[in-house]
Amino acid sequence: MSGHSHWAQIKHKKGAADVKRGIVFSRILKNVSIAARYNPDPAANPTLRAAIEKAKEANIPKENIERALGRGDRSKTALEPLLIEAYGPGGAALIVEALTDNKNRTMMEIRRLLQEHGARIAEPGSARWAFSEQGGWFAVKVPQSVSSEEHERLEELTGALEAHAETERIITNGGRAQ
Repeated sequence: MSGHSHWAQIKHKKGAADVKRGIVFSRILKNVSIAARYNPDPAANPTLRAAIEKAKEANIPKENIERALGRGDRSKTALEPLLIEAYGPGGAALIVEALTDNKNRTMMEIRRLLQEHGARIAEPGSARWAFSEQGGWFAVKVPQSVSSEEHERLEELTGALEAHAETERIITNGGRAQ
């Protein structure tokens, strides 16, 4: 007689209950992580305090709550510097400096933005030679072959005007700067 195994019925009921409880746990713990991003101290963050109380009401283990708090606490995440070299429209060299907690995500986002504006990522060391550090800012060097309109567009795209960067035209002779 099929379907009469008592253990099989219990197993299926427990499995379904576990799935439902897992969905509730995930939702509540996500709220805890998000609330912890703004301020990881429950005494100073009423949203976090309410999320932790809701997690305790749902019988979520203390270790899971602490792990969710750790995921949301930005002070525990290591920020890494990222330096990307690129060439913009008309061959203008660009250097993008970023501070990120996830290099792959930041790299893909910068690549997408550059491609959207007609630029491309270059090999490491291929564009840095054209820059000199000046008080924390880099000078942007634009090839002589770029027209005035393209030069102004490059400044707009790279944000050089807002960053008060120094731009300079270089004259090339057989691919070498003079």
